[in-house]
Amino acid sequence: MDHSNEQSLRTGLVDAYRRLFDLGLMNQSTGNVSCRIKGGMLISCSGATAENLSAERVVKVRNDGTWEAGLDPSSEWRMHLQVYQHHPKAHAVVHTHSDYCVAMACNSLALPGFHYMVATFGGRDVPCVPYSTFGSEQLAKDAAAALSQRFACLLGSHGMICRGADLVSAVSHAERLEILCRHYWLARQLGEPKILSEEEWTRFFDQAEKLSYSAFTTPTS
Repeated sequence: MDHSNEQSLRTGLVDAYRRLFDLGLMNQSTGNVSCRIKGGMLISCSGATAENLSAERVVKVRNDGTWEAGLDPSSEWRMHLQVYQHHPKAHAVVHTHSDYCVAMACNSLALPGFHYMVATFGGRDVPCVPYSTFGSEQLAKDAAAALSQRFACLLGSHGMICRGADLVSAVSHAERLEILCRHYWLARQLGEPKILSEEEWTRFFDQAEKLSYSAFTTPTS
């Protein structure tokens, strides 16, 4: 293990956590951030906040789900680890309880294809998985499965989770999902938003491919 690289990742993870706090997506000790390293992952500790999280308080969890004595990892470490184990291209994971994502999730609502920017998550919607107890193996399995075809999903009566190629992209997904959930909620105050048709989606993806828009890609694992 390149210890200088690990230290850089620890610092980057703390920066990402604080960025999410500054964006209003993290509050108190809700939510967690991780990144892949050789042999496992780094993840924010249990009880982490923007004020108390430091590079030294980031916990290394091995691929077998063990860690060194001392600080415990976030209670959602299973969910993060499952994502890495099932998706080799995932190098960072963000889980938040951001306001509009939670509002959608507490109504078991998937984010439908009401706006073309929904496609930034890899398809025509963002699914919502059924509720499972936090920190459970079932929640971890459901989240990892949902992220097979999408970069983000909602977690029933809980929040959201997303994956990215790096910490910057994962934070960007978390921010964009909150924005789009807010837009959808606002649109519903005026009535039932129009959902793009199959034909409209086909034309959209054709145009995105023609212009080589990398923001609109489908996860391949």
